[in-house]
Amino acid sequence: MGMNVVDKIFTEHLVRGRLTPGEEIALQVDQTLTQDATGTMAYLQFEAMGIARVKTKLSVSYVDHNMLQTGFENADDHRYLQNVARKVGAHFSRPGNGICHQVHLERFSAPGQVLLGSDSHTPTCGGAGMIAIGAGGLDIAVAMAGGAFHLKCPSVVGVRLEGRLGGWTSAKDVILEMLRRLTVKGGVGKIFAYHGPGVESLDVPQRATITNMGADLGATTSIFPSDRRTKEYLEAQERSELWQEILPDEDAVYDEEIVIDLSSLEPLVAMPHSPDAVVRLSEVAGEKIQQVCVGSCTNSSYYDLMVVAAILKGKKAHPEVSFAVTPGSRQVFEMIAASSGLKDLISSGARILESACGPCIGMGQVPATGTLSVRSFNRNFKGRCGSKEAGVILASPEVCAMAALEGALPDITKHGNPPEVTPSERFIIDDGMIIPPAHEGEEVEVLRGPNIKPCPVNQPLPDIIEGKVLLVTGDNITTDDIMPAGTKVLPLRSNIPAISEYVFENLDSEFPSRARQMKGGIIIGGNNYGQGSSREHAAIAPMYLGLKAVITKSFARIHRSNLINFGILPVVFADESHYDSVAQGVDLVIDVFHSALESAKGELTVTNRTKGESFKGIAKLSDHELEVIFAGGLLPFTKKQA
Repeated sequence: MGMNVVDKIFTEHLVRGRLTPGEEIALQVDQTLTQDATGTMAYLQFEAMGIARVKTKLSVSYVDHNMLQTGFENADDHRYLQNVARKVGAHFSRPGNGICHQVHLERFSAPGQVLLGSDSHTPTCGGAGMIAIGAGGLDIAVAMAGGAFHLKCPSVVGVRLEGRLGGWTSAKDVILEMLRRLTVKGGVGKIFAYHGPGVESLDVPQRATITNMGADLGATTSIFPSDRRTKEYLEAQERSELWQEILPDEDAVYDEEIVIDLSSLEPLVAMPHSPDAVVRLSEVAGEKIQQVCVGSCTNSSYYDLMVVAAILKGKKAHPEVSFAVTPGSRQVFEMIAASSGLKDLISSGARILESACGPCIGMGQVPATGTLSVRSFNRNFKGRCGSKEAGVILASPEVCAMAALEGALPDITKHGNPPEVTPSERFIIDDGMIIPPAHEGEEVEVLRGPNIKPCPVNQPLPDIIEGKVLLVTGDNITTDDIMPAGTKVLPLRSNIPAISEYVFENLDSEFPSRARQMKGGIIIGGNNYGQGSSREHAAIAPMYLGLKAVITKSFARIHRSNLINFGILPVVFADESHYDSVAQGVDLVIDVFHSALESAKGELTVTNRTKGESFKGIAKLSDHELEVIFAGGLLPFTKKQA
């Protein structure tokens, strides 16, 4: 049997296990990335391990989330990140240099290597032929220390692309079509490997748009082959020495197969409040909108912004539309400035934002009450934009540009073909905003502001977990629901006692006080609990408040791993009907004797002492996960191993 691209890279990086879907494997990690919302805690955890220097081929610390310096907290964290990166051997991308995924794609992506990043959209670099996986910050700290990354071997879904995009369709429509078909949980436990004759028609920035939003399918990652288009991109970035050809064998085998005819696609949009609420643009054309934002790690490349500039050239944005554009990196900013693109955007009335995540995580550009915002972003969960009273529609840069002109979702049939924009064959190369690490042995002082507190550490798992049900949630609870972002909360990401006061703020503002009063307890959840961002604070802060276990119908991959990493037991209902029998405030007892967890089924008895009844739960953990959770989490486990 022939090998697909995933098989080839996994085989070269396999440290432990067999490449059989569902079995635990361990992969050697070549590169890591962190961003400042997750990076401070990751580097504090790395320091706590007592290892002097990172052991990866490359580690990069980015600042792109917490850019507003309305208080000392963000500036202090940025200073700490710069100092500690220099000391331990990591590169540091300064504030303003760009969004981590865009910059990493440009300057560090390497076909055939494994990248682990503390951000769920790390799979962006799969567009350049990498295995790029999002994980919690503690997983990244372990990888920087030389440890392998443990995961259940995903199944590989072959996505065969045929034809080529035409008219107003774009790469964004490819991934929106995937979300339309599969939903936000359709990729759990899977890697999407794109192949077929349509692949060659897509350049690396287009491929990166598709792999970026593969995260919103719940996928482990997505990947394209490394072919001549990859080589062209690396040559344009003056990094051709890193190119290697990685193609699927002609008789490559996949666990599943999906076929998409690119030529049959039409413009799509995701309506509020989920990336999988996908409809044809033609079905909602004319819907009035009040804001347009172009950018984010999904669609802020040079090509994306030049297409928008070409559509807007000589025109003004609708007078009732607030229009903002974010270049994804300093390189993109310089490129559009060197061409006529920036001038055309400014002339159209666009507000040019700095190269950062910005509106995507609720950092500015919060829409007006009761309005709709059209964005070329990747997520539109309720409240993520900074307001629960506004809705966000996800669309391609082309549709965003037309919406900015018309003040409504456009009727594309009234327009001819979009303007043609030629992708750049050479990029402006200036790495002056990336600070290299100090030489080994060089003295570097690491400065810590008063907002930087040590990472709390959990206790070893007991044989019996007792506690009240602190909260019962529904399906598709996001990490934004558990641990909100935004200008008020994100500056506290290095201060767990402070940030824990905002756990579940948007769902139940009384949760922190109730958890403290009850001395911790248990959460009950529905399907796909913990989807969305990789932020490990959605596990650390509840752990700090005493959360002992989460019982759900199903978990999102990264959040389940983060719970285990911080010693919180993830349990699924053996029979989902028992979900309806558990109410907030009841007393639960979970028998978690080690022998039960170590059994093949991982079946546990959960007793509802309030009702005098019991039900079965499943905590099926791998051998490595068992060792971690018995120790009380990955940090105490790693220290013990060291």
